[in-house]
Amino acid sequence: MLYQIRHRTHYRYTQPLRSAVQTLCLTPRDSDAQRVHHWRLDAPVPLQVQTDAWGNHSHVLALGAGARALLCEATGQVETHGHALHTDPHGPDPRLYRMPSPLATADAALRDAALTAVQGLDPEDAQERALALLRLVTTHVAYHAGHTDARTTAAQVWQGGAGVCQDQAHVLVAACRAVGLAARYVSGYFHATGASALASHAWAQVCLDATARRWLGLDVTHGCVVDARHVQLAVGPDYAACAPVRGVRSGGGEEQLVVSVSVDIWPPGRSAA
Repeated sequence: MLYQIRHRTHYRYTQPLRSAVQTLCLTPRDSDAQRVHHWRLDAPVPLQVQTDAWGNHSHVLALGAGARALLCEATGQVETHGHALHTDPHGPDPRLYRMPSPLATADAALRDAALTAVQGLDPEDAQERALALLRLVTTHVAYHAGHTDARTTAAQVWQGGAGVCQDQAHVLVAACRAVGLAARYVSGYFHATGASALASHAWAQVCLDATARRWLGLDVTHGCVVDARHVQLAVGPDYAACAPVRGVRSGGGEEQLVVSVSVDIWPPGRSAA
């Protein structure tokens, strides 16, 4: 499926900035699950291109003194192939993703639930165990906005039983790590007709073969393996490591942030079937 994607991020400040540095993880990679037909990232100043520690294409933006707004826009077309399994040669050894991270660490309650969910399953069958944990988290953590924020941890979400896609992904990643599976957080896009709030999306990936770098995508929000509706943007141990836009600033007073994302089938009028 071919999608036209537009991701607009607009910061406004009540006072002039003294300085600001932002890292933009807004450029998808080609893989055996998707192909980037073209992609453009527009910003008010020149961007420094880099590959981060997790293998993502990223850009660094530095604003000088005096600015009172920052507008970044990513646009392009990406074709998805509907593969839940894909090979990723980029980034560190997948086994690094067995380590806990600040937003995706299991507490005792989540760890016990995860271990119970995989009890009796073949310890060598990573896919069967991962799917059992997907069912566990899908059942226990409902999609509900307004209960969490960007700093909410997997343990807090498990206790509260609700969150948005970011939170659901964190819980699944933490549960997988609790039973010894390498798992990572994925930011990206999702095509959902009539549900624009889900256009910017997050899910998890579990490594089935560290040597071959084979990853299985799992989407708690939709209770499914990743399919042609998903466009991968960036990966990391958790959201904090691969947020689409993150950074620091000096000055500026109060900040207002407006984000708009659209994911449309291309050409217009084409059926998703």
